Amino acid sequence: QVQLVESGGGLVQAGGSLRLSCAASGLTFSIHNMGWFRQAPGKEREFVAVITWIGDGTYYTDSVKGRFTISRDNAKKTVYLQMNSLKPEDTAVYYCAAHRAVAVVTTASPYDHWGQGTQVTVSS
Repeated sequence: QVQLVESGGGLVQAGGSLRLSCAASGLTFSIHNMGWFRQAPGKEREFVAVITWIGDGTYYTDSVKGRFTISRDNAKKTVYLQMNSLKPEDTAVYYCAAHRAVAVVTTASPYDHWGQGTQVTVSS
């Protein structure tokens, strides 16, 4: 059974930092592109960042470029999202997702597996 378990969310003041982790089990992690998405109350789930299966390519939504960094450790089957200079508009539930494919995608529907999410709240 595939499991993706996020951790590291919490409450932080604007300008602060958080590091999210997503631990995978039950799948061949090293052949999956891994993405982070987020969903704020009343809004649709949106793409945040993705990293290729081998870790040689990363892509970000424009609103987080220069502030967020996605990385992975295939030996630990874990993907990370380092979030710096957080803003109140970053408040959302953050989800990690796995996609077994060569092509990188930034939409949610192709992703095969999802975590339960971790809440990030940024106060002003």
